Amino acid sequence: MLRLSRVRKAVLLGVVMLVVSLAGRAAADSVPGGTGRLAARQATPPSAASAPAAAPTGKPAKPARPAKPATRSPSAPTGHPSARKVSNPRVGGPAGSLTLTGGRGVALTFDDGPDPAETPKLLRLLAKHHVKATFCLVGSNARRHPELVRQIVAGGHTLCNHTWNHSLKIGKAPAAKIRADLERTNAAIRRATPGAKIKYFRAPGGNFTPRLVAVAEQMDMTSIYWRVDPRDWDHPEGESDAAHRDRVISRIERHCRPGAIVLSHDYAQPDTIAAYRRLLPWLKKRYTLVALP
Repeated sequence: MLRLSRVRKAVLLGVVMLVVSLAGRAAADSVPGGTGRLAARQATPPSAASAPAAAPTGKPAKPARPAKPATRSPSAPTGHPSARKVSNPRVGGPAGSLTLTGGRGVALTFDDGPDPAETPKLLRLLAKHHVKATFCLVGSNARRHPELVRQIVAGGHTLCNHTWNHSLKIGKAPAAKIRADLERTNAAIRRATPGAKIKYFRAPGGNFTPRLVAVAEQMDMTSIYWRVDPRDWDHPEGESDAAHRDRVISRIERHCRPGAIVLSHDYAQPDTIAAYRRLLPWLKKRYTLVALP
């Protein structure tokens, strides 16, 4: 065997060591988690490393469901009183006054009395047919005819405040003046019938304003309008009494529905009383006639 010189031995040893080193690096890159993969992660830009992994190319990602439109204001969450706006079907008149009784019963209401000539006739007619009604009294008339106020109450009818002197503009007055007028009217009614319940108020002409309704409410009176108005107070020139009665009857029969509040007048309206002689039997066959509770 030939002996190698020291120089050749040194060269051969260097070659062997280089081969061993290259083989070791190759083995490290082939092992998971090895230094080669760690170096690759460290070389990845930060934005790419923080991004979520993409969906596999073989199955597309499921599209996001569109947001459901909001049905309520964010300031009025579910269950909050302002989120549950409840409409009152009885409220249909000006400034929130009532047009319906709240049930199927029909309420007959008579305004402007008491009248010494017509109110007693109406009271006898109602008693004959066993019908209760609501009387909207003018304070000055109640003061002049306290005996009629007592007859109305004795007949089981409901009382309603209709102002002191039937002012059509009272709704525009200051609140203090409105209250004084309504209190004066109630006082006149209660002088005739102490302790009488006056639970309702009607503005002359139906001219309700928010201020008028608010004052009446402060006095524990509910403001009532109407659903049926036969305009029995209107007497066009040339209209005969018979034609007037027929018109009143026709309008009430045509427009009356269950739950309606019907407007009529007993003060100085003899044709209205005559019309109800025919109307009451017709109404009783079709509706339950009630006084406002």
